[in-house]
Amino acid sequence: MKFFCIGDDYTTHGFSLIGIESVVASTPKEAESALMEILSKQDYGIIIINEEIANWIRPHIDKIRMELSRPLIVEIPGPKGPAKLRKTLREFVQEAVGISVS
Repeated sequence: MKFFCIGDDYTTHGFSLIGIESVVASTPKEAESALMEILSKQDYGIIIINEEIANWIRPHIDKIRMELSRPLIVEIPGPKGPAKLRKTLREFVQEAVGISVS
């Protein structure tokens, strides 16, 4: 199973240096196109995407997470750092399960 990265210049360059295929997305249309291209291939198991870029195509990201078991989509902070007001893992679990997790 292969990894793929969708991100800005810096992120994609870094992942390319360690052998992970990457594509730069400068617009929401480019991000959506890259995502659809990867989904059409069966050998990619993990997609790494910058949070900012993921926010551009959030409906697609959410649909993939809800309907498909693969690929796993991992959002990482971009060069500007983590997105503000991002839910924590604990908050996601609480929403999904409906109970408070301590």
